[in-house]
Amino acid sequence: MTLPIKTAAAAATLALVLAPAAGAGAQTLDAVKARGTLVCGVSEGLPGFSARDDKGAWKGFDVDFCRALAAAIFDDPAKVRFVPLDADTRFAALKAGEIDVLSRNSTWTLAREAELKIVFPATTYYDGQGFMVRRSLGAQSPLDFKDVKVCVREGTTNVRNATDWFRANDVKATLVPVANAREAARGYDEGRCQVLTSDISQLHAERAGLKTPADHVILPDVISKEPLGPAVRQGDDRWALLVKWVHFAMLNAEELGVTAQTLDRARASEKPEIKRLVGTDGDLGGQLGLTRDWVVRIVRHVGTYGDVFERNVGTATPLGIPRGLNHLWTTGGIQYAPPLQ
Repeated sequence: MTLPIKTAAAAATLALVLAPAAGAGAQTLDAVKARGTLVCGVSEGLPGFSARDDKGAWKGFDVDFCRALAAAIFDDPAKVRFVPLDADTRFAALKAGEIDVLSRNSTWTLAREAELKIVFPATTYYDGQGFMVRRSLGAQSPLDFKDVKVCVREGTTNVRNATDWFRANDVKATLVPVANAREAARGYDEGRCQVLTSDISQLHAERAGLKTPADHVILPDVISKEPLGPAVRQGDDRWALLVKWVHFAMLNAEELGVTAQTLDRARASEKPEIKRLVGTDGDLGGQLGLTRDWVVRIVRHVGTYGDVFERNVGTATPLGIPRGLNHLWTTGGIQYAPPLQ
């Protein structure tokens, strides 16, 4: 079930009618269990991350994180109600209690935690801001830009990042702020801008939707750090802890080679770290308010972190994103999970 929310006021009205999510003072996990459904805020449509397919079903990297939460809590990844939110209303909806968790390509920053009173429990996707241009422009780097117009989504960290970088490097470029990601991509596609700037993951998604993707190139330069991940309200440490460890569980499962295909072997394993992961030794799930087999539920229904990455955005998908920094620390990346013990 999906609920398009355009304004915080409209969202609040809908929330009163359609089983609202936990309020800021409530214990979110208890409210989710009582309701029988997780309420997850996602983007309005970003291929590979959160978008509806031709049958109306939500798919994507950020969507699968919410399905993993639902799998851990209910043993059913379908018990999620997805709420599409634009960049302007996403944090207001979270603060107002209209969603339980925001899983929508949002950058973790100090100001967002300190001023908005939200928490980013984990970084599920390490990203950075970049630039996409037509090959015909001949630019090998943004340092080659000369009096170009650059489409950028207003209300995002991309505006300040680009402004600061152009000024620091004496690059002659004019930012053209637009209302949403769709308009930014359209402005670029129609030639109103020679450059599109955004998080590199989003540039891959937008390029895949262009008429001739091969005519466009994402430049190798990365001008910012964009740690993306789910966000929750401050004041409910128990819920933030659960959200954090669902991500860490998926990383640990991949690192230990525990997949949906090897679960039976893993549950019979005598290796201490695998026994703790699958719940045959100890009850780590109980400390989170979950069952002993909470990680088994996640892996069975959704998969490991690597499964989710490759299925939605990896090199075999239309987006074709190399895993890069999002490889496990054991294979050259920086995705690193504390041990389950």
